[in-house]
Amino acid sequence: MAKGILYVMTTVVPGLIKIGKTGSSNYEQRMYNLEKNGYSNVVGLKRCFAIEVEDYDEKERLLDEIFSKSRVENTELFAIDVNLAMRLLSSFEGKQIYPTNQSKDEVFDTATANSDIALIPEGTYYFERKIKAWDGNVVTGSMEVKNGKFIVKKGSFICPVEGKGNSSSVHNLRKELKIKNNVLQEDVKLTSPSAAGGLLIGAACNGWSNWKDASGKTLDYYRNKRAHKD
Repeated sequence: MAKGILYVMTTVVPGLIKIGKTGSSNYEQRMYNLEKNGYSNVVGLKRCFAIEVEDYDEKERLLDEIFSKSRVENTELFAIDVNLAMRLLSSFEGKQIYPTNQSKDEVFDTATANSDIALIPEGTYYFERKIKAWDGNVVTGSMEVKNGKFIVKKGSFICPVEGKGNSSSVHNLRKELKIKNNVLQEDVKLTSPSAAGGLLIGAACNGWSNWKDASGKTLDYYRNKRAHKD
């Protein structure tokens, strides 16, 4: 099976993206040409995600079929949410080529959060969880959802014990936090509610079910409610 790279790029037109393929040795040159010269009279192309996969011709045909109704005729341009495309490509088996500062799991989580953030009312949400590995101590925190960001607030209580499954970026961020007596001394912006929860407990966390508003409703409640309504 032939190995090659599938990629996703945004364009200067909001909501219009390019999905394409290229040989493994041609990726950087292809990106340079597209970002410099544009594609099919559309400019402002910027790379978002790229992955090297086996049988890339067949996988590109699969993507074309899935997004066929959103395709601009006779082009590789699609009128779809870039986060949807990134979620799909990051679920493929293969070697991630771009971005280099996030894992595939982190790309998927970020794309999911960016897709779902519009479903979540802006405001303050709260976290409370007993940590068995920390002698049963309780982690508590608050998070502001605003302008597409998840902001863990100063004063949140941080677990000093490192557990399992946290993303590398959150793990490294925890090492740089300003903390005094396990209390966060500054606001911290995260890309997803799960990353925000992982920041507090030092381990993998489903933030959609753990963060709640003042009435006790989870982020998942609002995400599901809006999705079913639409």
